[in-house]
Amino acid sequence: MKDKVAGYEARIGELKKGLEEANRLRIQAAARLEELMRQEREILDQLAGLGVNPEDLDREIARLEGEIEALLKEVESLIPWELIGEARRGKD
Repeated sequence: MKDKVAGYEARIGELKKGLEEANRLRIQAAARLEELMRQEREILDQLAGLGVNPEDLDREIARLEGEIEALLKEVESLIPWELIGEARRGKD
């Protein structure tokens, strides 16, 4: 009988440890969720400050990529590559 009681006590002790660990993890997850929600609010505020709706973010990124590409092409067209190539050949 004493062995059974000791076994029950051991199991109850393990269950108590499990509950304490689960509670610790729950508190940790709640804190992480709160931090992520705060970051989300900050990002949404920054987007609003830039005049961008989150729903339009993909479109805005594509627009900016297109603008970057156009500017790069414009700069490339202004560089006298032929002269640069001739100057390099003269140094060799």
